[in-house]
Amino acid sequence: MKRTRIKICGLTERTNLDMVIAAGADAIGLVFYPPSPRFVSAAQAAELIAHLPPFVTVTGLFVNPTEQELMEVVRQVPLQLLQFHGDETPAQCAALAAAAGLPFVKAFRVRPDTSPEDLLQSDSAFRSESRLCHGLLLDTHVEGYGGSGKVFDWSLVPKELAPRVVLSGGLSVQNVAGAVEQLRPFAVDISSGVERSKGMKDEEKVRAFIEQVRIADQTATA
Repeated sequence: MKRTRIKICGLTERTNLDMVIAAGADAIGLVFYPPSPRFVSAAQAAELIAHLPPFVTVTGLFVNPTEQELMEVVRQVPLQLLQFHGDETPAQCAALAAAAGLPFVKAFRVRPDTSPEDLLQSDSAFRSESRLCHGLLLDTHVEGYGGSGKVFDWSLVPKELAPRVVLSGGLSVQNVAGAVEQLRPFAVDISSGVERSKGMKDEEKVRAFIEQVRIADQTATA
């Protein structure tokens, strides 16, 4: 049985983080983008994950950071994966990841006029530029940066690309099983869809979301 990985993003509080991990999340996301309502400082993040158990991937979300801004966080927070969510080019991502010595995923914000070929070309461009690239995170294009909370047309994702992408954008307890059954992505990423308020996750929603992913894993055909 294929096991879809699950990332819960935008955590801001320790007991909330502990709950998400206990519920079965494979990865957590910390937002280092000051305009975001889910922003945490480097000092807050370091304290937040000080007692994290092993094998939970800590991802840092950045939007168009300078190398200095990125390194200020990396020096204080033991991140394991970078997520670039702005307009960073393949070369910029490669340089930033090399400076930090960390792998990265690049968010691709899917527009209505995005083609399957656009996605394949982007995946190829970022992977070709850096061996530290671990692929694309697919989100919905909206004005501004960060998570959109809106769904894009999943049929745009080529079948050969789907097994190595992180699917994001408007996922919820109600639609994630269908998304996993249709696309069979490597991972799913959710933030606002399991919140009771910005930055605070709802335990019932988190557990229900993870349960729906696991049900889809069992029923989806290879």
